Amino acid sequence: MSSSPRTRPSSGSIFAGIVAAVVLVGLAVLLILNGQAVLRSFFPPEPKTTQGHAIFDLYTIVFAIAAAIFFLVEGLIVWTVLRYRRKPGDDELPPQTHGHNLAEVIWTVVPTIIVFFLFFISWQTLNSVEAHVPKPNLVVRAVAAQFQWSFAYLPEGAASDAKALFTVSVPVGADGGLTLPAGQTTHLYVSSPDVIHAFYVPQFLFKRDVIPGVNNQFDLTLDASDAGETFRGQCAELCGIGHRAMLFEVHALAPAEFEAWYQAKLTEATASPSPAPSGAAPSGAAPSDAAPSGAAAGPTLDLVAQNVAFDKGDLSAPASTPFTIHFDNRDTGINHDVDILDGTGKKVSDGKDFPGPAAQDYAVGPLPAGSYKFECSIHPTLMFGTLTVQ
Repeated sequence: MSSSPRTRPSSGSIFAGIVAAVVLVGLAVLLILNGQAVLRSFFPPEPKTTQGHAIFDLYTIVFAIAAAIFFLVEGLIVWTVLRYRRKPGDDELPPQTHGHNLAEVIWTVVPTIIVFFLFFISWQTLNSVEAHVPKPNLVVRAVAAQFQWSFAYLPEGAASDAKALFTVSVPVGADGGLTLPAGQTTHLYVSSPDVIHAFYVPQFLFKRDVIPGVNNQFDLTLDASDAGETFRGQCAELCGIGHRAMLFEVHALAPAEFEAWYQAKLTEATASPSPAPSGAAPSGAAPSDAAPSGAAAGPTLDLVAQNVAFDKGDLSAPASTPFTIHFDNRDTGINHDVDILDGTGKKVSDGKDFPGPAAQDYAVGPLPAGSYKFECSIHPTLMFGTLTVQ
């Protein structure tokens, strides 16, 4: 029987061991019950574009290299701690190694090779994502403004400042947002008339800054298998008090369905406007559909929209007399309109929205004397004023 004194583990080491065991058991249970979800949390969303797949592949390679280095380093640390831990009676330092040429060459050359490899594949991916096809299937100008997105569909091969064939603003109901053909390439210009915004759809795996005066552009090719899907997009740059409202959707349609949708929008945009209302609009009646008119009815009130704001906060018109609002929308690619509401909040004149730069005349039927509100129905919290009829 040994006569050497036996040592007891301290209470601190026992507690530390229990905590470590509980943590390890908890991690094991978590991985067993939810291993797939935990693994997915380390990766970005499933890519839905050709460019997104290239970015995802780059991420996977970088993640694999980082994980291998992590486990190698942590494994060596754990092995060293266990293998060379101090034992009872060890009172001398172990042999020290200084200036090991082979070790120094390895930990200098290997990281250098890894860095150059990551630089090379990152450069290749960047060139792939930034590449533009000579003839895209579709050209769209995305305009971000405080606080609304609008998407102007341009002629084939058009420049960023070309006149739109038609524009879809957000929100415009269930059909609102950006509609694109799946399996085909779309060239997008992004512009802003006010502050910095950002175009971001998580499934595209990248965001593009929308900077006033800077013509940012990129190609986008949705996967053909994603026809019928809808993706949520948003502004990813804090752009002001209404930033949270700058949301949009991307609708992916099969090429044939997209062509039908596109032709319907084109027909709607080129249709002849309906005649201007000529009858009176008594209080409580349904609103008149204020439409462009070839001839002005009664006095003309001038109103300008610029930088998502009206140039006037007050207008006046004669009672019981038709009048015309000459509305000049100077915000490029952004839809505005002018609606008139009575004291109860009911519309008595409903102007059709249109993108700028353009101007239209809204013919308004006779209104009883009183105070009315005029507003842009797309930006009602930013663009409104008082119409006094007397």
